[in-house]
Amino acid sequence: MNKNKEYNKGIGKGALINNKESNKKIKHWKIISLYLLIYDILAILMSFFLALWIRFDCEFARIPSGYITMYLKFIPIYIIFSIVVFYLFKLYNSVWQFASFSELNRVSLSSIITFIFNILFGIIFFTYLSESSFNRMPVSYYIFGSMLQFFFVIGVRFSYRFILLEKSRWIKNDDNIVIKSMLIGAGTAGQMILRDLNSHNNLNEKIVCIIDDNSNKWNRLIDGIPIVGGRNSIIESAKHYNIKKIYYAIPSSSVETKRNILNICKETGCELKNLPGMYQLMKGEVSINAMKEVSIEDLLEREAILIDNKGISDFISNKTVLVTGGGGSIGSELCRQVATNNPKTLVIFDIYENNAYEIEQELKRKYAYINIKVVIGSVRDGNRLLSIFKKYRPNIVYHAAAHKHVPLMEDSPLEAIKNNVLGTYKTAFAAMLYGCEKFVLISTDKAVNPTNIMGASKRMCEMIIQTFDNYIKNYKLNELPNPFNCEISELLNRNIKTNFVAVRFGNVLGSNGSVIPVFKKQIKEGGPVTVTHPEIIRYFMTIPEAVSLVLQAGIYAKNGEIFVLDMGEPVKIDTLARNLIKLSGYKPDVDINVVYTGLRPGEKLFEEKLMAEEGLRKTPNKLIHIASPIKINTTEFINNVKELMDLDGGILIDDTNFDTLYNKQFKVLMKEMVNTYNA
Repeated sequence: MNKNKEYNKGIGKGALINNKESNKKIKHWKIISLYLLIYDILAILMSFFLALWIRFDCEFARIPSGYITMYLKFIPIYIIFSIVVFYLFKLYNSVWQFASFSELNRVSLSSIITFIFNILFGIIFFTYLSESSFNRMPVSYYIFGSMLQFFFVIGVRFSYRFILLEKSRWIKNDDNIVIKSMLIGAGTAGQMILRDLNSHNNLNEKIVCIIDDNSNKWNRLIDGIPIVGGRNSIIESAKHYNIKKIYYAIPSSSVETKRNILNICKETGCELKNLPGMYQLMKGEVSINAMKEVSIEDLLEREAILIDNKGISDFISNKTVLVTGGGGSIGSELCRQVATNNPKTLVIFDIYENNAYEIEQELKRKYAYINIKVVIGSVRDGNRLLSIFKKYRPNIVYHAAAHKHVPLMEDSPLEAIKNNVLGTYKTAFAAMLYGCEKFVLISTDKAVNPTNIMGASKRMCEMIIQTFDNYIKNYKLNELPNPFNCEISELLNRNIKTNFVAVRFGNVLGSNGSVIPVFKKQIKEGGPVTVTHPEIIRYFMTIPEAVSLVLQAGIYAKNGEIFVLDMGEPVKIDTLARNLIKLSGYKPDVDINVVYTGLRPGEKLFEEKLMAEEGLRKTPNKLIHIASPIKINTTEFINNVKELMDLDGGILIDDTNFDTLYNKQFKVLMKEMVNTYNA
């Protein structure tokens, strides 16, 4: 034991000695700084001597001895002052390998200060302090001397970077380059990307040509790289220069311009990199590391949705927010965006604990100051819902919990009804009982003229929202069937003012159940990529856009509206699949086959955003519209919901009974409730 202590003690002493020795060593940059200081002293001496020499026609003998005396007397004072100024401006601390405008500005400013000192103090010195018969040096001495000093000081520093750049260009000959790249955009961002790549001294990659639509720039050079033409030259130049990678660096371009250029780029089969937006340019964060892979979202045929961030912040700030299905793809993004708006409490409710735990940990890392609660449970469980609403009293509810997979719900229709329809009914009822201000339902364009159980169930959820709004306005809440196993009459007698709203989405890129992750997995495995039908089309939006719409709709909600996003033109799934294959660097039907498998049960060729009976009203946001509610017989609808609740309690007896009830009662009841449902 003692030996171990002595051994460890010895190691500790050895480590300490090594640290002391390493600290005693003078670091390389300090040696370079010392050389620079000596150089600056010599440069200043030489600059002003040359200025005097040039003033007298480059003949030393013609320089009056009085000027030589004045030069020798004052130059030590000037050198000391100059070195102090250079030190204060950190001219001995910069990494000159990466010298830029910042260093140039500091050298310029320090030179101006020393120039002023040289003139003013020089005149004072020779007028009042010096015994010389001369009262000042020639004007050209101060001007040429300061100019030479500036060029000597800046020259040695920037020559280091220049030599390194020229060396890297010389080394980067065609035989050594592994990746030849194309840069799209000869503007500010493009120049920053080009210079950042060069400063990395990456011997395996080089930008060999630049594309820009401004014809005035064609056949000119940026840092020695030719601007070969506009977007029409992309494919030809990619072949000519054997391009492997393309950098898109026009953050200010419109969505249409960006989409058109990227559509051309994907035909080259090159790896595509994209600068996300103007934010990076404004923050000075334009670099190779800021470039992202071009995604399928970049090819969506519409402008990004505009959101009133201040209005959303005022709406959510200091309130308790409940998100059902908070661990899912939509629910988790809802939690992220809600968290950015400073809620009093964020309650994440989900039946799947792993996802709920992941989003909880993510938000706690980013927003440690927010009170975040994770509650595990199902929207089917009325008692669990009541206990949660009673405990947390949420001001706002975002209801994202639902079964969404169309083919799976065709095989398990009653599960869709239990979870989607009855789950929504119970959640909305509990929100109403406990004073919730806003209840926002996540719906889908599959609810329009549904051809499948999932779509029909979501249409029924929309009808529940409309019915609750109607019953609140007409003071008929006591006529609603009680979904809970307890007495609620006292709660219903309160002055209830809950506003309900539904938000209708298209297909959400990257969400659980989205076709994009399936395609990516199939491409990664070498194909084939399976598409149900060559003519099938869908509307698409991104998860952040979908969630932003939800938050915005919460502000507008007043009368049980259904909000619809203007998603532009629908996209063919076949085109989407082929674009994704191209963005992955492959050729459709050559490297990766596209196979058509036929429409699945309940699937239709195209989705609609509105039913024929629904009109559109504008909102303050031009991309968000309100669908006028279709009139429904709320009394009949509520009676049918009550019948669904009764069916829920007695159908799981055996397979025969299940089939009988589904075919003879359940499907008939669904068509009665949703008259646009075409099974």
